[in-house]
Parts: sequence; C-alpha cells; structure tokens
Amino acid sequence: MKFETLNIGPALLRAVADKGYEIMTPIQADAIPTILEGRDLIGCAQTGTGKTAAFALPTIHRILSSLQAERDATAKANGQPTGQPEAAEAPADARDDRHQGNRADRRAGRHQTSRRPQARRKTRCLVLAPTRELVSQIAASFVAYGKHTALRQAVIYGGVGQGPQVKALQHGADVIIATPGRLLDLMNQGHVDLSKIEILILDEADQMLDMGFIPDLKRIIAKVPTERQTLMFSATMPPAIRELAHEWLKFPVSVQTTPVATPAEKVDQSVYFVAKDGKIRLLEQWLQNTANSRTIVFSRTKHGADKIVKYLSQCKIRAAAIHGNKSQNFRERTLEQFKSSRPPVLVATDIAARGLDIKEVSHVVNYDLPETPETYVHRIGRTGRAGAEGSAVSFCTAEEIKYLRGIERLTRRRIEVGQGHDEYTLAAPPAAVDEPRQQRGRRGGPGGGGNRGGRPGGRPGGRPVGNGGGNSNGAGNGGYAGNGTSGGRPTTGGGRRRPTTGGRPAPSARPKRRTDGKPADSAPIMLDGPAPADGKPPATGSGRRPKRRKKVTSRL
Repeated sequence: MKFETLNIGPALLRAVADKGYEIMTPIQADAIPTILEGRDLIGCAQTGTGKTAAFALPTIHRILSSLQAERDATAKANGQPTGQPEAAEAPADARDDRHQGNRADRRAGRHQTSRRPQARRKTRCLVLAPTRELVSQIAASFVAYGKHTALRQAVIYGGVGQGPQVKALQHGADVIIATPGRLLDLMNQGHVDLSKIEILILDEADQMLDMGFIPDLKRIIAKVPTERQTLMFSATMPPAIRELAHEWLKFPVSVQTTPVATPAEKVDQSVYFVAKDGKIRLLEQWLQNTANSRTIVFSRTKHGADKIVKYLSQCKIRAAAIHGNKSQNFRERTLEQFKSSRPPVLVATDIAARGLDIKEVSHVVNYDLPETPETYVHRIGRTGRAGAEGSAVSFCTAEEIKYLRGIERLTRRRIEVGQGHDEYTLAAPPAAVDEPRQQRGRRGGPGGGGNRGGRPGGRPGGRPVGNGGGNSNGAGNGGYAGNGTSGGRPTTGGGRRRPTTGGRPAPSARPKRRTDGKPADSAPIMLDGPAPADGKPPATGSGRRPKRRKKVTSRL
C-alpha cells in the first residue's frame, strides 16, 4: 500500500517523498487509517518496523486539521475568507537552543520559535516515551514529517538544563514529546498546560512499566481531558499493559504486526557456554574477529558496562558505554560516533538502548543474558532491521542457564551453539546453578560461638549463644574450673554466665589494678577441685576492691 493513497495533506506527502518512502510497512498500513478516523489504538510492534511514522504522520495531519478548523471559524466570525493555510514559520536563530540536546532537538527548536511573535497556542498532542534517546528520535521524526508545515513542538527530558525547554513551552507548542519525570517536574512548576490535549501517545509502554513510570503516568494523564484519542504502542503485551489499556483507552483497535516477542526473521542467533571468568576474554577474541563492525554489547548493570569498556580499552579496542549515569551530552556524542563510518563498540544497558533507531547494526552481543525473556527480543531487535541481516550472540554461564531456557520457551525456538573460540568456551552446557539465597539465622545449638563471632547461621557480628565450653576469654556455663586464657576468670558454679566474644575481655574477667606498685599478674590463680558450696569464688586477697586512682597528667 502506497502513502499517496492515504487521506493526508500534500505537505505530509511531500515530506514522505523527501525521505524516499513509497510503500507503507505493515504496521503503518494497519494503524494510519485507524488513527485518521480518530479511534483509540493499541499497537504491538517491534522497533524498526516504521512504528514512529505510523503515529507521527496521522497525528500531524489531525493537528493541522484542527488548527485549520479554528482559523476558519475565526475568519468566518470576522467576515474574512476561510481555508487560508498557515504559512510555515521561517527558521529561527537556534543559538538559544544550543544546550537543548542533539541536532535533531535543535532543529525541533527552530520550529518552537519564530522571528515574529505570535499568540501562544495550546498543546494538542502529548507523546510520552521512557528514555531521552527515544524522545529525541521521535522528535526528529516529527520535525522531518512536519518540515513543510507550521507545526511547533517542544522536546522535554532530563539530564539537560530546563531553561530552553521552558522557553519552548512559553512560545507555545502543538506537540510535547517528553519523558514522564521531567514533564511532571515542569507541570508542578506551572510551565505545562495539558487542558487542550486531543491526542495522547504512549510509546514503549512496556518499558515505562518496567522502569516504574506508571505512577507518574497516572498523575500526568489525570490532567489530560477524558475526551481524547489515545494511542498506545508496545513491543510486548504483558497482562499489566493490557489492564492499563483497558483503563486509559476506549474501545481500542488492536494492531499486531507479528506475534508477541517474535525475533526478527533475518537475525542469526547463537549462544556460547562459558565460565564466568572467561566471558571478558571471549568477548575480546570475538570482537577481534569482527573488527570494524557496528556492534552493541549489552550488560545487565551500569557498573558492568563500565568494566567492559575499561577492559576493551586496555586491549586497544575502541569502546564506549551509555547508561543512566552518563550525561546527556556524552550519550549523544557516543551515539553520533557509533553512527559514523568508524564506530566504536557500544556497550549499553537495556534502559539506555531501548528504542534506539540505529541503522546498519550488524551484531548484538548479550554479554549478560537478561532476566526477562522479553528483554532478549528487545535487545536483538537492534539488528536485522528493515529486512537486513544481523547476528545476535549470547554468552551463557551456569547461573544463566535458567534465563536461556526462558528465552527459548518464549521465542519457541532452540538457540544454536556457536562454533569456534574453543579456548574460552565450554564443550557442553554447564549444569544449571541456582544463585544462593541469604537465609535468616536460627539460634545455634551447643557451643560458645558461631561464624565470625555470631550464632551459627546467624547474622555476622552477633553474640555467640550456647551451653558448651568457654572461648578465649572466659569459661563456659556451668562448672567452676574454667580454663580461659589470658585475662580469664572462673565463673560461678551452677549459674549461667554469658560467654564473652573474642577480642576484649568481659568486665568480670579483666585483671585488677595493683596498688602497691608491683606489676599485675598476667592471669589469676586457677584452683583445682570442686566449687565451694556457696557458689562464690575463693578469696584471693583482702576481699575489698581498692579505689581506682585518678590518672594525673602534667600540664608541662
């Protein structure tokens, strides 16, 4: 189905032709007519399927139609001719937007301002996405498809100063494209008015669920009119997303281009079984054999991504990491380098890489297998886009066998074992190993002490509990004739005395200070035989404890 068959304005068709597109993708052919009708829609599609254009083109058309209807109503009331289109604004000086973000955002900034002051327009469309990179990509699409129109947009995300973003909002924006966190901050400051929203778009809804944005989304949507068109797009459809769709959408049309969590057809998948300490050396060797390819390596943690980059740099392999701890400017520079003709190895976490639209990614390496099978599909979706071929390689340790089995159950295919690299790989899959759980300790049995000074199985640093023999600083419970070491003192018979812990003697076991100037004995005299009938220790002196002298120090 060709774009020219769509009922959209000539300015949009011209922009599509400028990008060299003629035939719609399946998600575009199914979604665009439904959105043009004004119906709610829930779409399940992977990245790289033309999903952004599927909602950007009809959204821009509906916004322009709404603005035209308002102009015609005003012109008719003033006795002026109707049907006059709004001229596209001349590009403004982008110096005020130099801190806004990447070049796509600066181009967006030129649509946010004009040399000639105009009345502030109400925002008619709100697009929410989970990451800064995805927001920037969506903004670039709106700029590209709306470049022959007077569309204004504001790009809102964290990690950069909010000054240019507030300025764009003050000038008026037809479309706000934002991450939930920064948008909510600006809403609380009174910079955002959502009272005229006609179209609400939620992109990568499942990732926003995973990142904990749902409470923020609910607060934002509470400020949006209930009479609106709502579009929700997601790569997967877990039950929680379906519940949210039931809450936020009205009789939505469901569009699903491929079965949920189906990997791209032309992605060659393989797995290498490896010991945990052999992963990094296997990665080095694998990258040496695929030099100058555009490769993304996925790490489960930000700290792990940094460690991989450090090791590869020591091996003279150019690499850079993107994750939440990196500044926005650094992430943008890294992505620009990755898109160049001499790209570095890109090491990323799932959150930072989700939704990235980078062309010609040839290889994806799962250095750490993801804990959720759906994430695996998102990862390998970076390669094999738009019908191109790609390769996805996974490293699997004994602790990750359960994740591999979950991936194979979800995708309904067995991942073949990779060939070569025998020096660092295992000949057969290792036996699955469950990660150890830390259990709450119980009171120990007989004996004075547990591990590290605590109860057996208890928390480190706890007091030892038991009924057995004494430790290094005193006697055990019961008999009189304890055999403690230096500083020990016999305990009373028949009574229960708490055994002391290692290191510092108990107060009752410390040697007494001598008052006659003679050195104190290193240990009290230990008597043999049964304890006295009264249970008291024998007298070793006068029976009266001498007064402790105050230590006198010289002031000289």
